[in-house]
Amino acid sequence: MIAHVTARKMPTIHRHEEEKFFVNADGGKESVPSIHDPPTKELSVVVPSYNEEERLPLMMDEAMDYLEKRQKRDPSFTYEVIVVDDGSKDDTKKVAMKYCKKYGSDKVRVLSLVKNRGKGGAVRMGVFSSRGKKILMADADGATKFADIEKVEEGLKNLQPWPNQMAISCGSRAHLEKDSIAKRSYFRTLLMYGFHFLVWFLCVKEIRDTQCGFKLLTREAAARTFSTLHIERWAFDVELLYIAQRLKIPIAEVAVNWTEIEGSKLVPFWSWLQMGRDLLFIRLRYMTGAWQLETRKCN
Repeated sequence: MIAHVTARKMPTIHRHEEEKFFVNADGGKESVPSIHDPPTKELSVVVPSYNEEERLPLMMDEAMDYLEKRQKRDPSFTYEVIVVDDGSKDDTKKVAMKYCKKYGSDKVRVLSLVKNRGKGGAVRMGVFSSRGKKILMADADGATKFADIEKVEEGLKNLQPWPNQMAISCGSRAHLEKDSIAKRSYFRTLLMYGFHFLVWFLCVKEIRDTQCGFKLLTREAAARTFSTLHIERWAFDVELLYIAQRLKIPIAEVAVNWTEIEGSKLVPFWSWLQMGRDLLFIRLRYMTGAWQLETRKCN
């Protein structure tokens, strides 16, 4: 009853006036495009970043090196990287702007959010501002080897034909679970198993690792799922995949190389508690009709 009464049927998707522009390499303003516009790039990479001044350079160096080399091999390949500064209190924006100035604002764009929305909210704003036929979510810590984009691209390709041009390919760390358990405390291992059980029991049964931040979506799948998304914090991946399953969007799960990087913003007990609550709300609110599988354009 509480889950139903406190729910909003559709997510509030509002863009502040300052968020309607990218700042280009010369310091000028460029209007952001819309996910509902026709694509003009092959790939958009969305990098949600909150207080990532230290970890972002390693990820960006690796990503840009890969993308530039790929473009040299294949001139028809076009891309953009959108760094979404999620209300950071450090110099994340300044660090990201260095790459914008180095590579140009057609390739690297920095979207600064007025206030912190959470990882899911930041990803959504980046997705809604993208120009790519395919959209890759990639974490700012660079934990996943960027070249593994080719693995998730292959996973996406293997799902063809895509119904209504919609498909999702998820990077997965499930194959690394045994090694990670050996390095974790008993308490964190218990939390992990509890979370995995809740995800399986309440929301997503077909994907073993819902939380890997390396996901590739077709433009159509991104527009459909993110327009319906309600959760803006850590559990947004689960709702995203839950929506995709309800809409019968095909999903691939592909093993990727992953290394744990220090500096995670996830606080073990409280973050998992919040995520557990969100999982329960996802199931109850969709089941009772408090949340609907409708779409809404960003205002």
